[in-house]
Amino acid sequence: MSYTALYRKFRPDSFQDVKGQDAIVRTLKNQIRAQRIGHAYLFCGTRGTGKTTVAKILAKAVNCEHPIDGNPCNECETCKAIAAGNSMNVIEIDAASNNGVDNIREIREEVAYSPTSGKYKVYIIDEVHMLSKEAFNALLKVIEEPPPYIKFIMATTELHKVLPTILSRCQRFDFMRIKTEDIAARLSDIAVKENITLAPDAAELIAKAADGGMRDALSILDRCIAFSENITADVVSEAAGIAGRDYLFALAEAVADKDPAKALDIISQLYDRSKDMQRLCEELAAQFRNIMIAISAPEQTKSMICLPSELETIKRIASKMTLSDVLSHLDTLSSCAERMSRSLSKRIDMEMCVIRMCSGA
Repeated sequence: MSYTALYRKFRPDSFQDVKGQDAIVRTLKNQIRAQRIGHAYLFCGTRGTGKTTVAKILAKAVNCEHPIDGNPCNECETCKAIAAGNSMNVIEIDAASNNGVDNIREIREEVAYSPTSGKYKVYIIDEVHMLSKEAFNALLKVIEEPPPYIKFIMATTELHKVLPTILSRCQRFDFMRIKTEDIAARLSDIAVKENITLAPDAAELIAKAADGGMRDALSILDRCIAFSENITADVVSEAAGIAGRDYLFALAEAVADKDPAKALDIISQLYDRSKDMQRLCEELAAQFRNIMIAISAPEQTKSMICLPSELETIKRIASKMTLSDVLSHLDTLSSCAERMSRSLSKRIDMEMCVIRMCSGA
Protein backbone atom coordinates (compact mmCIF):
# COMPACT_ATOMS: atom_id res chain seq x y z
CA MET A 1 0.00 0.00 0.00
CA SER A 2 1.42 3.38 -1.02
CA TYR A 3 1.94 6.03 1.64
CA THR A 4 -0.38 9.06 1.61
CA ALA A 5 1.14 12.37 2.66
CA LEU A 6 -0.38 13.77 5.85
CA TYR A 7 -1.67 16.94 4.20
CA ARG A 8 -3.68 14.76 1.80
CA LYS A 9 -4.72 12.16 4.35
CA PHE A 10 -6.05 14.76 6.78
CA ARG A 11 -7.42 17.30 4.30
CA PRO A 12 -10.76 18.59 5.69
CA ASP A 13 -13.84 17.27 3.88
CA SER A 14 -16.40 19.57 5.52
CA PHE A 15 -16.46 23.19 6.63
CA GLN A 16 -16.29 22.47 10.38
CA ASP A 17 -12.89 20.78 9.93
CA VAL A 18 -11.31 23.88 8.37
CA LYS A 19 -9.01 25.62 10.84
CA GLY A 20 -8.36 29.33 11.18
CA GLN A 21 -10.89 30.63 8.63
CA ASP A 22 -14.03 30.89 10.79
CA ALA A 23 -15.49 34.03 9.17
CA ILE A 24 -15.13 32.63 5.66
CA VAL A 25 -16.63 29.29 6.62
CA ARG A 26 -19.58 30.94 8.37
CA THR A 27 -20.31 33.18 5.38
CA LEU A 28 -20.19 30.34 2.85
CA LYS A 29 -22.40 28.10 4.97
CA ASN A 30 -24.93 30.91 5.34
CA GLN A 31 -24.98 31.43 1.58
CA ILE A 32 -25.57 27.73 0.95
CA ARG A 33 -28.35 27.52 3.55
CA ALA A 34 -30.05 30.60 2.08
CA GLN A 35 -29.44 29.47 -1.52
CA ARG A 36 -27.69 32.79 -2.24
CA ILE A 37 -24.64 31.28 -3.90
CA GLY A 38 -22.47 33.62 -5.95
CA HIS A 39 -21.44 32.86 -9.51
CA ALA A 40 -17.73 33.71 -8.99
CA TYR A 41 -15.50 33.55 -5.92
CA LEU A 42 -11.90 34.62 -5.47
CA PHE A 43 -9.96 33.04 -2.60
CA CYS A 44 -6.70 34.84 -1.85
CA GLY A 45 -4.00 34.36 0.77
CA THR A 46 -0.62 32.79 1.45
CA ARG A 47 0.09 29.16 0.63
CA GLY A 48 -1.28 26.37 2.79
CA THR A 49 -4.10 28.39 4.38
CA GLY A 50 -6.93 26.28 2.94
CA LYS A 51 -7.97 28.03 -0.29
CA THR A 52 -8.14 24.94 -2.50
CA THR A 53 -9.52 22.81 0.32
CA VAL A 54 -12.41 25.23 0.93
CA ALA A 55 -12.99 25.46 -2.83
CA LYS A 56 -13.45 21.69 -3.02
CA ILE A 57 -15.76 21.65 0.02
CA LEU A 58 -17.82 24.46 -1.50
CA ALA A 59 -18.04 22.57 -4.81
CA LYS A 60 -19.36 19.54 -2.93
CA ALA A 61 -21.75 21.56 -0.77
CA VAL A 62 -23.50 23.30 -3.68
CA ASN A 63 -24.01 19.97 -5.46
CA CYS A 64 -24.72 17.77 -2.44
CA GLU A 65 -27.95 15.79 -2.61
CA HIS A 66 -28.49 15.97 1.16
CA PRO A 67 -26.61 18.99 2.60
CA ILE A 68 -26.44 19.26 6.37
CA ASP A 69 -26.50 22.82 7.77
CA GLY A 70 -24.57 24.14 4.76
CA ASN A 71 -22.07 21.26 4.84
CA PRO A 72 -21.78 18.48 2.24
CA CYS A 73 -23.04 15.14 3.57
CA ASN A 74 -20.03 13.28 2.10
CA GLU A 75 -22.29 10.23 1.78
CA CYS A 76 -24.27 10.79 -1.41
CA GLU A 77 -22.98 9.67 -4.80
CA THR A 78 -22.32 13.25 -5.87
CA CYS A 79 -20.13 13.99 -2.82
CA LYS A 80 -18.23 10.72 -3.25
CA ALA A 81 -17.60 11.36 -6.94
CA ILE A 82 -16.30 14.90 -6.28
CA ALA A 83 -14.09 13.68 -3.40
CA ALA A 84 -12.62 10.97 -5.62
CA GLY A 85 -12.03 13.44 -8.45
CA ASN A 86 -14.37 11.53 -10.76
CA SER A 87 -17.14 14.11 -11.11
CA MET A 88 -17.73 15.67 -14.50
CA ASN A 89 -19.31 18.64 -12.70
CA VAL A 90 -16.18 19.82 -10.88
CA ILE A 91 -13.31 20.81 -13.14
CA GLU A 92 -9.98 21.70 -11.54
CA ILE A 93 -7.57 23.79 -13.60
CA ASP A 94 -3.99 24.65 -12.66
CA ALA A 95 -3.44 28.07 -14.21
CA ALA A 96 0.32 27.74 -13.69
CA SER A 97 0.46 25.17 -16.51
CA ASN A 98 -2.78 26.01 -18.34
CA ASN A 99 -2.45 29.77 -18.62
CA GLY A 100 -3.06 30.42 -22.31
CA VAL A 101 -6.07 31.96 -24.01
CA ASP A 102 -6.86 28.62 -25.68
CA ASN A 103 -7.34 26.98 -22.28
CA ILE A 104 -9.93 29.60 -21.33
CA ARG A 105 -11.61 29.33 -24.73
CA GLU A 106 -12.21 25.66 -23.97
CA ILE A 107 -14.07 26.72 -20.82
CA ARG A 108 -16.13 29.20 -22.85
CA GLU A 109 -17.21 26.37 -25.12
CA GLU A 110 -17.93 23.96 -22.24
CA VAL A 111 -20.15 26.31 -20.21
CA ALA A 112 -22.82 26.07 -22.90
CA TYR A 113 -23.55 22.54 -21.67
CA SER A 114 -25.46 22.05 -18.42
CA PRO A 115 -24.15 19.60 -15.79
CA THR A 116 -24.74 15.91 -16.48
CA SER A 117 -25.98 15.46 -12.92
CA GLY A 118 -26.40 17.67 -9.89
CA LYS A 119 -27.18 21.38 -9.81
CA TYR A 120 -23.98 23.13 -10.83
CA LYS A 121 -20.85 22.79 -12.93
CA VAL A 122 -18.02 24.23 -10.83
CA TYR A 123 -14.67 25.42 -12.22
CA ILE A 124 -11.85 25.63 -9.67
CA ILE A 125 -8.96 27.66 -11.12
CA ASP A 126 -5.86 27.47 -8.92
CA GLU A 127 -3.06 30.07 -9.13
CA VAL A 128 -5.33 32.19 -11.31
CA HIS A 129 -2.81 35.05 -11.27
CA MET A 130 -0.65 32.98 -13.66
CA LEU A 131 -3.08 33.48 -16.53
CA SER A 132 -1.83 35.58 -19.43
CA LYS A 133 -3.46 38.95 -20.09
CA GLU A 134 -5.26 37.49 -23.10
CA ALA A 135 -6.51 34.56 -21.01
CA PHE A 136 -7.75 36.96 -18.32
CA ASN A 137 -9.69 38.91 -20.94
CA ALA A 138 -11.21 35.68 -22.26
CA LEU A 139 -12.11 34.64 -18.70
CA LEU A 140 -13.77 37.99 -18.14
CA LYS A 141 -16.19 37.26 -20.96
CA VAL A 142 -17.15 33.99 -19.25
CA ILE A 143 -17.61 35.22 -15.69
CA GLU A 144 -19.49 38.42 -16.61
CA GLU A 145 -22.79 36.66 -17.21
CA PRO A 146 -22.38 32.89 -16.96
CA PRO A 147 -25.36 30.50 -17.22
CA PRO A 148 -27.08 29.99 -13.85
CA TYR A 149 -25.67 26.45 -13.53
CA ILE A 150 -22.02 27.62 -13.74
CA LYS A 151 -19.89 28.57 -10.71
CA PHE A 152 -16.28 29.76 -10.68
CA ILE A 153 -13.94 29.46 -7.69
CA MET A 154 -10.51 31.00 -8.24
CA ALA A 155 -7.54 30.88 -5.89
CA THR A 156 -4.41 33.02 -5.82
CA THR A 157 -1.40 33.77 -3.64
CA GLU A 158 -0.68 37.00 -5.56
CA LEU A 159 -3.82 39.12 -5.58
CA HIS A 160 -2.08 42.15 -7.11
CA LYS A 161 -1.61 40.21 -10.37
CA VAL A 162 -5.33 39.62 -10.85
CA LEU A 163 -6.94 42.15 -13.18
CA PRO A 164 -9.28 44.67 -11.47
CA THR A 165 -11.99 43.77 -14.00
CA ILE A 166 -11.92 40.18 -12.71
CA LEU A 167 -11.83 41.30 -9.05
CA SER A 168 -14.92 43.46 -9.47
CA ARG A 169 -16.98 40.49 -10.64
CA CYS A 170 -16.02 38.11 -7.83
CA GLN A 171 -16.89 37.67 -4.19
CA ARG A 172 -13.45 38.02 -2.60
CA PHE A 173 -12.43 36.10 0.51
CA ASP A 174 -9.09 36.77 2.22
CA PHE A 175 -7.64 33.68 3.90
CA MET A 176 -5.65 34.60 6.98
CA ARG A 177 -2.49 32.89 8.21
CA ILE A 178 -3.54 30.18 10.65
CA LYS A 179 -2.62 30.90 14.26
CA THR A 180 0.37 29.05 15.69
CA GLU A 181 -1.72 27.56 18.52
CA ASP A 182 -4.33 26.27 16.05
CA ILE A 183 -1.67 24.59 13.92
CA ALA A 184 0.04 23.09 17.00
CA ALA A 185 -3.29 21.72 18.26
CA ARG A 186 -4.04 20.16 14.87
CA LEU A 187 -0.57 18.58 14.75
CA SER A 188 -1.02 17.10 18.22
CA ASP A 189 -4.40 15.68 17.21
CA ILE A 190 -2.95 14.10 14.07
CA ALA A 191 0.01 12.68 16.04
CA VAL A 192 -2.43 10.83 18.33
CA LYS A 193 -4.28 9.40 15.32
CA GLU A 194 -0.97 8.31 13.76
CA ASN A 195 0.30 6.81 17.04
CA ILE A 196 3.22 9.24 17.10
CA THR A 197 4.65 10.96 20.19
CA LEU A 198 4.85 14.70 19.56
CA ALA A 199 6.20 16.92 22.33
CA PRO A 200 4.27 20.18 22.85
CA ASP A 201 7.36 22.33 22.20
CA ALA A 202 8.05 20.34 19.02
CA ALA A 203 4.49 20.93 17.80
CA GLU A 204 4.88 24.63 18.52
CA LEU A 205 8.24 24.76 16.75
CA ILE A 206 6.76 23.11 13.64
CA ALA A 207 3.78 25.47 13.76
CA LYS A 208 6.02 28.51 13.93
CA ALA A 209 8.25 27.24 11.14
CA ALA A 210 5.16 26.78 8.94
CA ASP A 211 4.45 30.53 9.17
CA GLY A 212 0.67 30.21 9.18
CA GLY A 213 0.39 27.44 6.59
CA MET A 214 -1.24 24.18 7.67
CA ARG A 215 0.03 22.29 4.63
CA ASP A 216 3.62 23.33 5.32
CA ALA A 217 3.22 22.24 8.95
CA LEU A 218 1.96 18.79 7.93
CA SER A 219 4.79 18.41 5.42
CA ILE A 220 7.33 19.21 8.15
CA LEU A 221 5.62 16.71 10.48
CA ASP A 222 5.83 14.11 7.71
CA ARG A 223 9.61 14.57 7.53
CA CYS A 224 9.90 14.38 11.29
CA ILE A 225 7.94 11.12 11.44
CA ALA A 226 10.32 9.62 8.90
CA PHE A 227 13.18 10.63 11.21
CA SER A 228 11.69 9.41 14.50
CA GLU A 229 8.36 8.37 16.00
CA ASN A 230 9.28 10.23 19.18
CA ILE A 231 9.36 13.82 17.98
CA THR A 232 11.08 16.41 20.16
CA ALA A 233 12.20 19.94 19.32
CA ASP A 234 15.68 18.54 18.56
CA VAL A 235 14.18 16.04 16.11
CA VAL A 236 12.32 18.88 14.37
CA SER A 237 15.59 20.77 14.11
CA GLU A 238 17.46 17.79 12.63
CA ALA A 239 14.76 16.35 10.36
CA ALA A 240 13.25 19.53 8.97
CA GLY A 241 16.45 21.51 8.41
CA ILE A 242 15.30 24.14 10.88
CA ALA A 243 18.10 25.75 12.82
CA GLY A 244 18.11 24.61 16.44
CA ARG A 245 17.02 27.32 18.82
CA ASP A 246 20.34 27.33 20.69
CA TYR A 247 22.24 28.05 17.47
CA LEU A 248 19.85 30.87 16.62
CA PHE A 249 20.28 32.55 19.98
CA ALA A 250 24.04 32.01 19.89
CA LEU A 251 24.17 33.64 16.44
CA ALA A 252 22.03 36.58 17.57
CA GLU A 253 24.23 37.03 20.64
CA ALA A 254 27.40 36.92 18.53
CA VAL A 255 25.96 39.80 16.49
CA ALA A 256 25.03 41.66 19.68
CA ASP A 257 28.59 41.14 20.98
CA LYS A 258 30.04 42.22 17.61
CA ASP A 259 31.96 38.93 17.39
CA PRO A 260 32.23 37.99 13.68
CA ALA A 261 34.55 35.03 14.35
CA LYS A 262 31.96 33.35 16.58
CA ALA A 263 29.16 34.15 14.13
CA LEU A 264 31.08 32.65 11.19
CA ASP A 265 31.88 29.54 13.25
CA ILE A 266 28.18 29.01 14.01
CA ILE A 267 27.26 29.41 10.34
CA SER A 268 29.98 26.93 9.39
CA GLN A 269 28.61 24.35 11.84
CA LEU A 270 25.09 24.82 10.54
CA TYR A 271 26.24 24.59 6.92
CA ASP A 272 28.11 21.34 7.63
CA ARG A 273 24.87 19.95 9.07
CA SER A 274 23.10 20.82 5.78
CA LYS A 275 21.02 23.62 7.24
CA ASP A 276 19.27 25.75 4.64
CA MET A 277 20.98 29.14 4.66
CA GLN A 278 17.96 31.02 3.35
CA ARG A 279 15.81 29.45 6.05
CA LEU A 280 18.46 30.40 8.63
CA CYS A 281 18.34 33.99 7.41
CA GLU A 282 14.55 34.07 7.78
CA GLU A 283 14.69 32.51 11.25
CA LEU A 284 17.37 34.93 12.40
CA ALA A 285 15.18 37.80 11.17
CA ALA A 286 12.32 36.36 13.25
CA GLN A 287 14.58 36.37 16.32
CA PHE A 288 15.58 39.98 15.73
CA ARG A 289 11.91 40.82 15.43
CA ASN A 290 11.48 39.31 18.90
CA ILE A 291 14.41 41.40 20.13
CA MET A 292 12.88 44.52 18.54
CA ILE A 293 9.65 43.91 20.48
CA ALA A 294 11.57 43.21 23.69
CA ILE A 295 13.26 46.62 23.37
CA SER A 296 10.37 48.75 22.10
CA ALA A 297 7.36 47.09 23.77
CA PRO A 298 8.58 44.67 26.46
CA GLU A 299 5.06 44.15 27.81
CA GLN A 300 3.91 42.70 24.45
CA THR A 301 5.38 39.25 25.02
CA LYS A 302 2.40 37.59 23.27
CA SER A 303 3.49 39.25 20.04
CA MET A 304 6.82 37.43 20.16
CA ILE A 305 7.16 34.19 18.22
CA CYS A 306 9.05 32.20 20.82
CA LEU A 307 8.64 29.53 23.47
CA PRO A 308 8.05 30.80 27.04
CA SER A 309 11.38 29.33 28.13
CA GLU A 310 13.19 31.49 25.54
CA LEU A 311 11.87 34.82 26.79
CA GLU A 312 14.68 35.50 29.26
CA THR A 313 17.33 34.74 26.62
CA ILE A 314 15.69 37.19 24.23
CA LYS A 315 15.60 39.88 26.92
CA ARG A 316 19.26 39.30 27.76
CA ILE A 317 20.35 39.69 24.13
CA ALA A 318 18.07 42.72 23.74
CA SER A 319 19.83 44.44 26.66
CA LYS A 320 23.05 44.47 24.62
CA MET A 321 21.60 46.41 21.67
CA THR A 322 19.81 49.62 20.85
CA LEU A 323 16.58 49.75 18.86
CA SER A 324 18.48 51.50 16.07
CA ASP A 325 20.93 48.56 15.89
CA VAL A 326 18.12 46.01 15.68
CA LEU A 327 16.23 47.90 12.97
CA SER A 328 19.45 48.12 10.96
CA HIS A 329 20.03 44.36 11.39
CA LEU A 330 16.50 43.61 10.20
CA ASP A 331 17.11 45.70 7.06
CA THR A 332 20.36 43.81 6.44
CA LEU A 333 18.67 40.43 6.88
CA SER A 334 15.80 41.43 4.60
CA SER A 335 18.24 42.46 1.86
CA CYS A 336 20.16 39.22 2.33
CA ALA A 337 17.01 37.07 2.03
CA GLU A 338 16.04 38.88 -1.17
CA ARG A 339 19.53 38.45 -2.64
CA MET A 340 19.59 34.74 -1.78
CA SER A 341 16.67 34.05 -4.14
CA ARG A 342 19.00 34.64 -7.11
CA SER A 343 22.35 33.79 -5.53
CA LEU A 344 24.88 31.13 -6.53
CA SER A 345 26.20 30.75 -2.96
CA LYS A 346 23.78 31.31 -0.12
CA ARG A 347 26.51 30.52 2.41
CA ILE A 348 28.61 33.46 1.23
CA ASP A 349 25.55 35.71 1.34
CA MET A 350 24.84 34.65 4.92
CA GLU A 351 28.45 35.16 5.97
CA MET A 352 28.54 38.63 4.38
CA CYS A 353 25.30 39.44 6.15
CA VAL A 354 26.50 38.59 9.67
CA ILE A 355 29.82 40.34 9.12
CA ARG A 356 27.97 43.50 8.16
CA MET A 357 25.79 43.15 11.23
CA CYS A 358 28.77 42.58 13.52
CA SER A 359 30.75 45.49 12.09
CA GLY A 360 27.84 47.89 11.72
CA ALA A 361 28.75 48.37 8.04
